[in-house]
Amino acid sequence: MYGKKLMTNEDLQLNLERELISYSKDVLKKGDESVQENKKLINLILKDNLSPLTNNNDVKLLLNGETKFPEVIECINQAKHHIHIEYYIFEDDNIGTQIIDLLIEKVSQGVMVRFIYDDFGSRSIRKKQVKRLQEGGVKVFPFYKIKLIAFANRINYRNHRKIIVIDGHTSFVGGINVSDRYINTVPNKNKVFWRDTHLKIVGPASWYLQYLFLCDWNFCAEDDVTITNQLFPVKGSFESKNDKHVQITASGPDSDVPTIKFALLQAINLAEKEILITTPYFIPSNSIMDALMIAAKSGVKVKLIVPKNSDSKLVNAAACSYYSDLLKSGVEIYRYCKGFVHAKTLVIDNEIAVVGTANMDVRSFDLNFEVSAIVYDEEIADQLKASFYEDLEDSTRIDLKQWQSRPAPYRFLDKLARLFSPVL
Repeated sequence: MYGKKLMTNEDLQLNLERELISYSKDVLKKGDESVQENKKLINLILKDNLSPLTNNNDVKLLLNGETKFPEVIECINQAKHHIHIEYYIFEDDNIGTQIIDLLIEKVSQGVMVRFIYDDFGSRSIRKKQVKRLQEGGVKVFPFYKIKLIAFANRINYRNHRKIIVIDGHTSFVGGINVSDRYINTVPNKNKVFWRDTHLKIVGPASWYLQYLFLCDWNFCAEDDVTITNQLFPVKGSFESKNDKHVQITASGPDSDVPTIKFALLQAINLAEKEILITTPYFIPSNSIMDALMIAAKSGVKVKLIVPKNSDSKLVNAAACSYYSDLLKSGVEIYRYCKGFVHAKTLVIDNEIAVVGTANMDVRSFDLNFEVSAIVYDEEIADQLKASFYEDLEDSTRIDLKQWQSRPAPYRFLDKLARLFSPVL
């Protein structure tokens, strides 16, 4: 049901696979020491995802919606050939309407616009705004259409990805959906401060995000896309001022293995000094729990930021049930108090920076379609580390003795909520 391929011709698919493997090995061979040290992770993602290590990328860290959306709007304005957008949540509000207006304008200028929205997460645009997009010439389709939306709650197999690809060379990926709630400078918005992280990428790493989008498009749309050089522009057809190494990893119900979980496990196992994790929903698999506890007991500094107040009390209670074992192992856990932290990030040893859509929970690992960008670069890792430590200033550290001395009803409810972990 969820099988998605860019090409139906098996010979062409095999040729593509050979080219990607050859390209990745060539980039890896020329990579610096930090890249060479992480080749186990690089090879894992190449083998499982057929996602090559890429270089010659510009990477920009975008903190919160008020930083992301001006960049997105500027890049959409500059689009010349195509704009591809794929979002879990795209809301019918100020920023959503602004982007929809701009997409319709770009169509009138001759730009091809393709738009995928998750039928559950983006249910506020299903009628009025989708009709506007269609009438404006945008090709728009829902991902895995829901017939009885009124009865839908936390449905499985949703497209949780947040991808924008412009002209095949510029892309955006991360945790920030299209919604006013992510913009902390919007007047009269929900007064909860929304802390999130996104990436802007200019360079060959955009190709794999393009590949993912087109596979998803072929799954949910009525027409296939003809592959051209404009969709996958050759090196030299775009400007890149830096040489960041980036690799994209993705997984979902259509994957043979949970590649994102495997990638996170491998990254954690590679750590020698420090592991910094931020996640809004923490319901880890047994393997992730074991890896974090082993790392902490081995002398690696492991720090975890989670929300103090979540948008789901049940998920928050289930997350709390894991804290005691981690604390006993030496993991430092901090609860973000300034607002709601929605970022999904990982920093390993000032060398690896991970930003994506996947939470550290079973739903992201096994039930939803997700994507993450892995940047093998000290500068970007330092920037993400700096933002992590800034968030620590707005967080309180959990003390093991105080945590274990909480009233018995709280501890009982946490354990009870944990029973539902596989479906939360």
